[in-house]
Amino acid sequence: MNHYQNKSCLGRFLGLNALFDIKNIVFLVFLSAAGQGAQAAPAPVVTPAAMPAATIAWQQVQSTRSVEGVVQAERQSTVAAQTSGRITQILFRPGDVVKQGQVIMRIDPSVAQQQVAGAQAQVAEAQVALAKAEADRRRYQELLGKGFVSQAQMDAMDSQYRAAQARVQALRAGSSQASTARGFADVTAPYSGVMSALLVEVGETAAPGMPLATGFDPALLRASAQWPQTWVSALQAHPQVWVEVPGQAKWLAASRVQLLPDADPRTHSSELRAYFPPNTTGLLPGQFVRLHVATGTARRLTVPAAAVL
Repeated sequence: MNHYQNKSCLGRFLGLNALFDIKNIVFLVFLSAAGQGAQAAPAPVVTPAAMPAATIAWQQVQSTRSVEGVVQAERQSTVAAQTSGRITQILFRPGDVVKQGQVIMRIDPSVAQQQVAGAQAQVAEAQVALAKAEADRRRYQELLGKGFVSQAQMDAMDSQYRAAQARVQALRAGSSQASTARGFADVTAPYSGVMSALLVEVGETAAPGMPLATGFDPALLRASAQWPQTWVSALQAHPQVWVEVPGQAKWLAASRVQLLPDADPRTHSSELRAYFPPNTTGLLPGQFVRLHVATGTARRLTVPAAAVL
């Protein structure tokens, strides 16, 4: 009984396995067909873009020696006060263009006017004293001729007269100086240029020698760098200098070159100055530049500039 029961159970188990196998086969066939249907569409063909070509070649080019430097103004100065007083007006600010002789700022002339008035009063007083000394001198000369005064008294009177003359001359000079100082209440530009710094503001008190403003002439600029003493012979043989300004495509040719006749004992180099042509634009004092000096030619592998990104 158990034997037949076991055979019946085994048959049912095998029948279930066969059913599962048939389902799995059908599922796999479906997946295969679906996969073949998805791969039926051909992939698009991408044509690579044409790349521009550039030719490199060996050429004879100039070999250079280069140093780093800065732009300087040939004329750069600081205007200082020449009289005392409170600053009442400022007519120009940094960046403004100023013409020679234009008033940059004004200083209250009250103090200078008082000094002029005092000096003129002293001159008037001295002139009165001089007139008295001159009259006394003439009277003593008459008395000396009549024998009423001695020669020593006459000599003393002559000394007083000469002292009065000297005092008048000194006070007149002081009065003239005070009048000149009154004219310095209007601070003017010594030459045409650009104001680069303003060192005072309205309301501050100026004193003689106090810096007020700084300016430079943009028409006359130069580049300055330290040139090693080992390269001096190369500069003497090829005195042409080109200046490279970052951001500008072309180098600027110097109109004049000067190597100062002294050397720094620490760096063993001398100052090299390359002067720009007058009215060169696009440059400012303090700007970074490179100075190049051609020392000959050399064979180099060159690449067109347009091919460099």
